[in-house]
Amino acid sequence: MKAHSPHLLDLAKSTTHAAPCRWRTAFARSAVALFTLLLAAQLWAAPAPWYWWRSKVDGVRICAQTSPGTGWERDSAPFAGPGCAPKPRVFVIPMR
Repeated sequence: MKAHSPHLLDLAKSTTHAAPCRWRTAFARSAVALFTLLLAAQLWAAPAPWYWWRSKVDGVRICAQTSPGTGWERDSAPFAGPGCAPKPRVFVIPMR
């Protein structure tokens, strides 16, 4: 069987090692910019506050960050600490 002509082999070599296309470069830059933007948004993220939720059916209270469902209503102001615990008071006593 006859081998391919040298012209076709040269053409195949030149297309596999060609410089990146402009759209690939633009896509790569856009992907890096989007990743950087998402990373920056995570730096400003804060945890969700905790609330007491009361059941509309039987009045049971639970502590959660989001509503357990349609049968529940919020029963308190937001808590800064985890698990509906009040913020601890810190007393500083000066040394003499």
